[in-house]
Amino acid sequence: MPRFHCPVDLAPGAEIDLPPGAARHVQVLRLQPGDGITLFHGGAEGPGGEFEATVLRMGRSDVRVQVGTHHAVEREAPRAIHLLAGITANERMDWLIEKATELGVASITPLMAERSVLKLKGERADKKLAHWQAVAVAACEQCGRNRVPVVHDAVDLAGWVRAHSAAPGGSAEALHLLLSLRDGTRPLQEVALGDTPVWFLSGPEGGLSAAEEALAVQHGFAPTTLGSRVLRAETAPLAALAALTLV
Repeated sequence: MPRFHCPVDLAPGAEIDLPPGAARHVQVLRLQPGDGITLFHGGAEGPGGEFEATVLRMGRSDVRVQVGTHHAVEREAPRAIHLLAGITANERMDWLIEKATELGVASITPLMAERSVLKLKGERADKKLAHWQAVAVAACEQCGRNRVPVVHDAVDLAGWVRAHSAAPGGSAEALHLLLSLRDGTRPLQEVALGDTPVWFLSGPEGGLSAAEEALAVQHGFAPTTLGSRVLRAETAPLAALAALTLV
């Protein structure tokens, strides 16, 4: 049954107009009145789970449905993994966000690292953020997740450190890991034991600079390795996510 992100008030028996994005998708699929679909709110403040729904009317640009039975099902990872990922070039960042969402990432913060090829600011940054959030939504519709991971505003590492140091509680209770090729790193299997939340810091093509790694270590990130092979910037964080979430 087709699944659609619907971040509006959902309650069994209610008749609602689908948001524009979901309505367009229903029309592309050429669904008809009487066809069944699945709706999920996706937000942290939403009802969770998913709802059965039935198409009532297909308009030129709008779709009206009746919400049916609620199913309190979640398909989240067993521990919260937050990814602080260096922005990669071209479509690789889209691919990273899509696959990280499928693997169960709790949130993604695009990192404007010193070696990031793509530089974002102003209107261009806003458009890219909206695009990446839409990529995460589409991945949830495909993979069955009912909680959409937040894609935060792009930030440099110093800015992230300042924000999290100033925030009440910050991320102090989480495990902070830095994917690194430096000597003396410990294997992921040794440092990521338990079920505490994890912040993963991973660089763009070319990795983080020496200054960025030093700043991360200074603020509690423990260098870790995935093994002897050198993985691409978009592959390494996904391998780490898979190791921790596919249990």
